[in-house]
Amino acid sequence: MLDVLIIGAGPIGLACGIEAKKAGLNYVILEKGCLVNSLYNYPANMTFFSSSELLEIGKVPFISHNPKPTRQEALEYYRRVNSTWELNTNLYERVESVNAISETAYEVLTSKTTYQTHAIILATGFFDVPRMMNVKGEDLPKVKHYYDDPHLYANRKVLVVGGANSAIDASLETYRKGATVSLIIRGDEISNRVKYWAKPDIENRIKEGSIKAYFNSEVTEITENEVIVKTPEGEITIENEHVLAMVGYLPNFPFLKSIGIEWDEDNDKVPEYDECTHESSMPHIYLAGVVCGGMQTSKWFIENSRHHPVGIIADIVEKKKLI
Repeated sequence: MLDVLIIGAGPIGLACGIEAKKAGLNYVILEKGCLVNSLYNYPANMTFFSSSELLEIGKVPFISHNPKPTRQEALEYYRRVNSTWELNTNLYERVESVNAISETAYEVLTSKTTYQTHAIILATGFFDVPRMMNVKGEDLPKVKHYYDDPHLYANRKVLVVGGANSAIDASLETYRKGATVSLIIRGDEISNRVKYWAKPDIENRIKEGSIKAYFNSEVTEITENEVIVKTPEGEITIENEHVLAMVGYLPNFPFLKSIGIEWDEDNDKVPEYDECTHESSMPHIYLAGVVCGGMQTSKWFIENSRHHPVGIIADIVEKKKLI
């Protein structure tokens, strides 16, 4: 039986594995996709807001060519972390269910096998479940909730929805590859959380008319060749070939619920957990990283949650003495 099973091989899941290995625990890290799967699905040209040293885990130096590392550099770095620490990481193995078999043990069924473990750490992030606009036509093939490579949209009519980093990056990059870009923003301004080097860029592109922005507006319907938008001046129709719905992402609440994790419905679905040990409402099940924020997906990042594993593993070690 494992001492701890870690679900999620993102940066925080890897950090949990490092702490577990340092403590001499019998552990395994499970990931439904590739190593740091969420980072892999980030836009191809993405630059992190954090500096490289703030993304470091396991005392492995992160050297980047610029003050802010790129997605590609991060993928290389976390591959190196995984190999340097020789972590027990099982990739492309999806967790199907978690069931208690005693007061101090769980059985975890995956797409490949079954594990028994005394403790579980959920480091599942929030990038796997996109927020939906819930409008007619959102299921059309031209609609994407993940932005990949701007070259795909060269010389095309692109409508981007959102006012935060993902939407701004998509707008600027596709515009610079020759796309005709319309930007739909629910609020009355660009988000203050937008990266400091991108915010004046998008504001200047809007001011000069290179990118057409509609503030206090929202998409009401998507058709094969158009998008219908509700604006303060009334409903308008925009010719369109691609929709990039960059309106955010959510933790996998159905999965958390299936395990028995409880959250505060009146507080952005923030899961219940001990702030010192990070043990959840389910005994011996812990939360690490951005999943701790519920709907507050801008609260936790790699840089301010990479220390979560220290307290978690310390508590697991203490509880192990009682088993």
